[in-house]
Amino acid sequence: MTRRSLDRAAEGIGHVSPNPLVGCVITSRNGEIVGEGTYIYDNLIHAEAIALEKAGEKARGGTAFVSLEPHDHHGKTPPCTEALINAGIARVVCPIEDPNPLVSGRGFETLRKAGVDVVTGLLADEAARLNEQFICWHQKKRPFVHLKLAMSLDGRISLGKSVSTAISSEAAGVRVQDLRHSHDAILVGGNTAAVDNPSLTDRSGKKRRRPLVRVILDNRLRTSVDSIVASTTAAAPTIIFTNSEDGRKIDELTEKGVSVIVSETGARDLKFVLESLRQMDIQSVLVEGGTEIAGAFVDARLIDKVTLIAAPFIVGGHTAPVAIGGNGARSLETALHLNDLFVENVGRDVVLTGYPSF
Repeated sequence: MTRRSLDRAAEGIGHVSPNPLVGCVITSRNGEIVGEGTYIYDNLIHAEAIALEKAGEKARGGTAFVSLEPHDHHGKTPPCTEALINAGIARVVCPIEDPNPLVSGRGFETLRKAGVDVVTGLLADEAARLNEQFICWHQKKRPFVHLKLAMSLDGRISLGKSVSTAISSEAAGVRVQDLRHSHDAILVGGNTAAVDNPSLTDRSGKKRRRPLVRVILDNRLRTSVDSIVASTTAAAPTIIFTNSEDGRKIDELTEKGVSVIVSETGARDLKFVLESLRQMDIQSVLVEGGTEIAGAFVDARLIDKVTLIAAPFIVGGHTAPVAIGGNGARSLETALHLNDLFVENVGRDVVLTGYPSF
């Protein structure tokens, strides 16, 4: 049932940020499922309240399986702990604490004081992965950064520095759209925006609460006022970070609806960029390159997750850009090591996903 509560929570992907994914399953005294709920931000009602309402009196003496610690404070809704206690729930099974300081540990404590049996730790790793963006948001005080790169087997991302090259297969492209759907923002460098003229949109076909925010780090302000990202700001926000003093170009982009943020430290001041995005309630960022942007994030150790999509061909040559630039590691010990590596075939491509070990 704990896994089922995680499944219910996952149904909220794209609909809860900057809040957490939460699912709840209520079983009666004899173990029958009598209520289920998924938290959706715009609905305001929490997963526990939804499940309890469906369960009614059958919840009394039963068990609540919740994907994340029930909150114990008055916010936009009354405390979920209070709802569980008043409903007569005898036991709460929950994998992990809520990292939000307003909640962390207090929900469990309140339930135990009321005589509710609280069981924690079951499927804790899976629950933490499900809410990795929300956990990072509170623990690191910045958006979760997921680096995604498509490349050849020899690590090249295009045929040439200024050549737009489609690397991934159609099946892998579908996976990329799913990744975009699960994030609040997508980030690329000015060169990628200028060469590829991408739309940088969520084309998964799935509904989301907020449009995917497009972020471009463009010190030279190469992004054209006629580009797709500048021409479609009514459908999806576009933010450009720059240190350019080209007031005329900034005014032209601003008139098109682009938010231009000028920083004296430049667009490569990644801590400033991430802090600015945090102030906009952006909980997660999918970094899609190019070479130097990926290298800057790796060098700064500001990456929480990596997904590499490798196509089964070799480009070679001296001019084809590599996936990750920057300063690079000085030794194998200082290289970016990945843990919990997961490898799968998607269409013709191989997708590798892992978590940096620092």
